[in-house]
Amino acid sequence: MHESERHRIILSAIEDRPVATVADLVTLTDSSEATIRRDIATLHVQKKLRRVRGGAESISPTQYVGINARPFSVNEGIRIAQKRAIAKSAVDMCQDGEAIIINGGTTTFQMVHPLSSKRLQVFTNSFPIAEHLLKHSKNTVLLPAGAIYREQNIILSPFDEDGSSHFYARRMFMGCRGLGPLGLMEGDPLLVQAEQKLIGQAEELVVLADSTKFAARSSLLLCALSRIHTVITDGGITDRDAAMLESADVKLIVAQLGASDRTERAGEA
Repeated sequence: MHESERHRIILSAIEDRPVATVADLVTLTDSSEATIRRDIATLHVQKKLRRVRGGAESISPTQYVGINARPFSVNEGIRIAQKRAIAKSAVDMCQDGEAIIINGGTTTFQMVHPLSSKRLQVFTNSFPIAEHLLKHSKNTVLLPAGAIYREQNIILSPFDEDGSSHFYARRMFMGCRGLGPLGLMEGDPLLVQAEQKLIGQAEELVVLADSTKFAARSSLLLCALSRIHTVITDGGITDRDAAMLESADVKLIVAQLGASDRTERAGEA
């Protein structure tokens, strides 16, 4: 990853938390600890952040209340080739006339491009997904009631009646914070509450998770592995993680990168 891209991610990461640790930033940028420490030192000298023990903090932190989830802008450019391939495989499962649910996230957002040629009923709590489909497709788009969380670009409500209980879908497509033997994990109670309501409105749960999500962990369990029908991931999945899904009777789809994505990935290497 280029230095300018790392700096963008670092600066975005410190906007929604008191301190972004070096370990957090290593994971976000897929860089070494030494590289991140150099980046923090450079940005500190440029007065774009404040270097603290073990990480960095914003010079002017935001005052509004957020949720425990990475900003959309931070995740948007990470592993983009894999996300595109995973999203395309997800849309390949859809037929015109069907009703589907899509949760907010940067992997599920990549579904909007192949969805532009479809005609579906789409219920989503993602503001950018809804906006793109309204402008660039003939899909019917439905949104839940709630507040828009700017950093994550999602609509969440603490109340039971947000409109989602009136929508039924054959499949729900969703991303996650982590995926392990116990199931799907998320990092914020409000996210868990909202996504559990959506999961309950679909027959099949299809998880879009790039291979790094199998190593990620969080403190909150969203749903058990047995609730998942299909997992779509990339070729980086390990044999161990594939066996875990097989033993839980979860269907596994490994998305193949397209020619343009392979070229782009090679250019990033």
